[in-house]
Amino acid sequence: MANHRHFHINGKENKDTGFGASSENTGGRFLNKDGTMNMRRDGVTIFQKFSVYQAMLTMPLFKFISIIFIFYAAINLLFAGIYLAIGVEQLEGIKNVSLWQNFKQVFYFSTQTFTTVGYGRISPVGDAANIMSSIEALIGFLSFAIATGLIYGRFARPRAHIVFSDEAVIGPFHGHRGLMFQIASYKDKHTLTDVEIVINLGMYVTEADKPPAYKFFRLDLERDKIESLVMNWTIVHPIDEKSPLHGFTAEDMKNADVELYVLVRGFDEVFSTVVQKRTSYTYNEILFNRKFSPMYRESEDGKTTILEMQKLNSHVEVKV
Repeated sequence: MANHRHFHINGKENKDTGFGASSENTGGRFLNKDGTMNMRRDGVTIFQKFSVYQAMLTMPLFKFISIIFIFYAAINLLFAGIYLAIGVEQLEGIKNVSLWQNFKQVFYFSTQTFTTVGYGRISPVGDAANIMSSIEALIGFLSFAIATGLIYGRFARPRAHIVFSDEAVIGPFHGHRGLMFQIASYKDKHTLTDVEIVINLGMYVTEADKPPAYKFFRLDLERDKIESLVMNWTIVHPIDEKSPLHGFTAEDMKNADVELYVLVRGFDEVFSTVVQKRTSYTYNEILFNRKFSPMYRESEDGKTTILEMQKLNSHVEVKV
């Protein structure tokens, strides 16, 4: 977007973000709200670009379970069709009646072979049936090994169980203004320790006597590290004379195509490893003259602090 003003930009420019500086060749936000990169790669084959293992680990749980059941049904339908084509006379114990009844019998025989259960009523006697049942048993053995690994990988994969407020706000802070958003951990008895946060600001800059460019700045924070993420944490960037956002209005942010890139890291005590999570805020997700509402309160008996997660996105207007 074209910027209608020239700015004297303060702050520490960061050239190591991995994003390019040519805004004419970029589209939309750099980082999606869920932390994934808003990027598509052309010029590579689907085998280079697509990883089945990664897709199965990261897809939603309902979709993962659906794929497992669809594969299980499809492979058994395939082998049931093969057994019918071979001929039911090669399967001992089958009752040769109607086509539909025969199909149901060979389908259930296929499920028993695939899972290596083998109840024993129906068994292969012909060479073709024995070969196909051997192949199916091998495929079933390998399939369950792969499925077990994927299920373990999904459950054992460390995750940062934190959520971000949907919007960032700008409001009064220690005699100046502050850019603020909130994060919180939503798991009971699952505490992150040594939590650090890094925020980079990307924006289209037109400074006097310089060609327009998309630049990135590392934002200074009131606090960029806490020992434990037990309650909610309001992250604050003071918009003072050292801030690259000093003097910006909402219109200026829109013209500069402002986007915040947020990275949170912390040590997960359950998995004994470092986990991280990303998100971003674009200019239309940054609200002026607002402040966040308190998220915690004391329990009725006075013995427990209650964190009200439903208030993560609650903010009120303030007069400046």
